[in-house]
Amino acid sequence: MDALFITLFNTLSAGALLFMLSAGLTLIFSMLGVLNFAHASFYMLGAYVGWWLSGWWGFGVALVVAPLLVGALGAVCERGLLRRVHASGHVAELLATFGLAQVLDETVQLLWGRSPQTFTPPAWLQGPAFTLVTSDAATTPWRGYWGAAPAATCGNDSAWPWGSDATALPDAASVAVQCLQFPLTRAFIMGVALLMLGGLAWLLLRTRLGLVVQAALTHPAMVQALGHDVPTVFTGVFGVGCGLAALAGVVGGMTFVTEPAMSHSMGPLLFVVVVVGGLGSLSGALLASLLIGALQTLPLTLGHPLLAQAAPVLPYALLVLTLALRPQGLMGRTHG
Repeated sequence: MDALFITLFNTLSAGALLFMLSAGLTLIFSMLGVLNFAHASFYMLGAYVGWWLSGWWGFGVALVVAPLLVGALGAVCERGLLRRVHASGHVAELLATFGLAQVLDETVQLLWGRSPQTFTPPAWLQGPAFTLVTSDAATTPWRGYWGAAPAATCGNDSAWPWGSDATALPDAASVAVQCLQFPLTRAFIMGVALLMLGGLAWLLLRTRLGLVVQAALTHPAMVQALGHDVPTVFTGVFGVGCGLAALAGVVGGMTFVTEPAMSHSMGPLLFVVVVVGGLGSLSGALLASLLIGALQTLPLTLGHPLLAQAAPVLPYALLVLTLALRPQGLMGRTHG
């Protein structure tokens, strides 16, 4: 049960990272109707730009500036590339974004090499967010601590107890003790994802700009007739979507690994998320992200070797099942 509790949080953090990445692609497809093949490359670029900036000005600056820079680059790509091929149809747009992905991947390797980079978390994000201590003692079967557990319990130096009692487990020498920690970086991913979800909901539902964006999605000619520059709105949405991918890259690269292959590892999962959730549906992207995060983490916890080996394939099995039973996705709309 204790390992399952930690696995639940690992599932939420994996789903949160997938949602941060898929939300931008969902916005782009909703507005422009373009399934951006370069989205995972913008994710990788965000990780590298964040790593580079953090080495000069710290992680806090990188977390803010890297998405802005990558988002600006995405806006330039939309205006200079996608807008030129838009009249040629969706196939030309897909080929253009595929070529853009190759250019971004090669540019990153030319600038920073092919070896993984050490993206060290800042001091305030190092260590565990909380520690779950379990034992076979009848009086105290488990305890939870914010941060690290006391040194007498797990051999750590510092602790913030989850409660008022910071003493060690009774008779620790004769009791089997297991300490399970949840990394602070994964908790940070969950927090950033929640803030991003709240920010997007506020922007789209509570602001005038959000109303213009939603109107341009369904009635672009009417929005243009009312005096709004619809092409500029499209450029802004594409830039915001790329910036969200870069934000996911900064926190994902810090938590896991920053390397050129990260775009190829996350790219297929990204498209599984948006198709399973429903193309253009933010709520569907959130639901699909959590489901796929569970499919990736839970089989590894159950301890069955066949399930562990099948874990990488399970998201694609869910994709096939969704296309067979509900082709529009879990939260997608039925057209026609």
